Amino acid sequence: MPNRLADATSPYLLQHADNPVDWWPWGPEAFAEAERRRVPVLLSVGYAACHWCHVMAHESFEDEAVAAYANEHFVAVKVDREERPDVDAVYMEAVQAATGQGGWPMTVFLTPEKEPFYFGTYFPPEPRHGMPGFRQVLEGVTAAWRDRREEVGEVAGRIRAELQERARIYGAGAGVLPAPGEAELHAALLELGRGFDERRGGFGGAPKFPPSMTVEWLLRHHARTGSAAALEMAARTCDAMSRGGLYDQLGGGFARYSVDADWVVPHFEKMLYDNALLLRTYLHLWRATGDARARRTALDTADFLLRELRTPEGGFASALDADSLDPATGTSAEGAYYAWTPEQLTAALGAEDAALAAELLEVTGTFEHGSSVLQLLTDPADPEAYERIRTRLFEARAERPAPARDDKVVAAWNGLAIAALAETGALLERPDLVEAAERAADLLLAVHLTADGRLLRTSRDGRPGANAGVLEDYADTAEGFLALYAVTGEAEWLDLAGGLLDTVLAHFTDADSGALYDTADDAEELIRRPQDPTDNATPSGWTAAAGALLGYAAYTGSERHRTAAERALGVVGALGARAPRFIGWGLAVAEALLDGPREVAVVGPAGDPATAELHRTALLATAPGAVVAVGEAGSKEVPLLADRPLLAGRPAAYVCRHFSCDAPTADAAELAERLG
Repeated sequence: MPNRLADATSPYLLQHADNPVDWWPWGPEAFAEAERRRVPVLLSVGYAACHWCHVMAHESFEDEAVAAYANEHFVAVKVDREERPDVDAVYMEAVQAATGQGGWPMTVFLTPEKEPFYFGTYFPPEPRHGMPGFRQVLEGVTAAWRDRREEVGEVAGRIRAELQERARIYGAGAGVLPAPGEAELHAALLELGRGFDERRGGFGGAPKFPPSMTVEWLLRHHARTGSAAALEMAARTCDAMSRGGLYDQLGGGFARYSVDADWVVPHFEKMLYDNALLLRTYLHLWRATGDARARRTALDTADFLLRELRTPEGGFASALDADSLDPATGTSAEGAYYAWTPEQLTAALGAEDAALAAELLEVTGTFEHGSSVLQLLTDPADPEAYERIRTRLFEARAERPAPARDDKVVAAWNGLAIAALAETGALLERPDLVEAAERAADLLLAVHLTADGRLLRTSRDGRPGANAGVLEDYADTAEGFLALYAVTGEAEWLDLAGGLLDTVLAHFTDADSGALYDTADDAEELIRRPQDPTDNATPSGWTAAAGALLGYAAYTGSERHRTAAERALGVVGALGARAPRFIGWGLAVAEALLDGPREVAVVGPAGDPATAELHRTALLATAPGAVVAVGEAGSKEVPLLADRPLLAGRPAAYVCRHFSCDAPTADAAELAERLG
């Protein structure tokens, strides 16, 4: 019989709607029930594409005896971390502080006052590899709650105090320290270089996550300073990722991370946010270097987004699952859709092409049961033969059972996709990508943006979720709208970005320090108000907001927005030289601030080839964080375009900083030189 999750919009919660565990969704009713029954709360946090979440569900949450015990002694609450990143962030911080590690599924035991007192991630059904069994954990927590309640309360109080102290430290850096300058950015580059993997690309060891924000910073640093080291780290990392198993050599798109240091075997789930960020990264690498592989990777990743993640409403779904049905065994297995054996190559291609494919794509048994994850470590000697093989394998793979799709639409990640698709469509002359970006933006306006200007985080099947947007939703959606304006010249997108950023200033920013919070001042009160300037798999809301505020200020001349961006970047000055890998987007925004950023106003009749050439030239510029406005001469809609006349009756471009402009030019080559 379905439990209380049956009416959820989250695919993850719906996956647990038929569990014998009597799950509650997160909300005051669950904690009131725990208070009434005087029992602790069992909080389980995960997401739909999470492999180990599925494993724990099958092993424990579908077990009648385990469920009966949990129902008797706890109020069980299930949370989709992608719907409620605020809840996830607060308790993940506690888990990492207490255990030194984190991950999903996250398992936390709380008092009815929402205070955590015992933590973990995945627990097996029986003791294994030094981990207690889940039933043991439930029994141990029950005994502690019954027999040592005072001790439990002391632990919970101490953890709450530690979390609040961390928040105080973050807030202290903002508004006091200046934004990073030349010396701090150089120090950050030196520190990053110490962790660079010169042989395999990327930073650190296994597991390796795609460092999108760090690479974007390196490209901006190279553009501003000419640093060969910055460009080499960016280019070698991107090349290694796109040649390894992390990248889908047949269909495009990237998996979430590599379990090894060589980018060979991925954790196979494909996330929208990774692919949106990496699409923009590879586009910008191509823009900086002209690298053909980067261009191909960008286009294939864009096609993957449209083919496999676009929803009927025009938005982009959150993820594809890591697991799918393996026809050979009849069971679900991680990577079954993507891995190949030599025998499968022969069945799809015939013996001759199969031998060539095995050699080109490293089918040597690198994964499980003699199968391999496809890699392309060297360029094929016969590109036409390779494309024939690639197409036939892609078609053969399409006959396999496909991974499940988490089809909820998340505002922040769609904002990232909008920015990436709009820029890619404009620079690589794919108008269908710009149209896809516009359609996704229209969905956010129609379904996620409320009448009072607030942004809802999720929707599914065109039905809005109930969860309020967090800082990254406002910041990344504003970033997407700014990119759409730069590409289309439609001033509505700039105005909409400004409205979102006004909400950031009014409801997410500490007026005294300039620090930014992940939740609004009128959001649900948790044990602490979430706040973190460091990147995770996506740019932190804090630094994403700083970047959007800076870009909006460059278009409008708003000192209020620029000052807010500068104050927010103070924390980057504090952390950048010590931990550059974890604040890459903040460093990228700091590069833009140090460069101006450059403001390019292109004026001329719409449809005039000369206007279009100047506009495209401006978009191709690598100047860090440069903004591009295009419109008719004398336009009053956008401040950057105001009072910018034609040049002797011809379309013209103005390159400015802080609205102070060089002499206009009508020559695209000269414009490119000025922006180089």
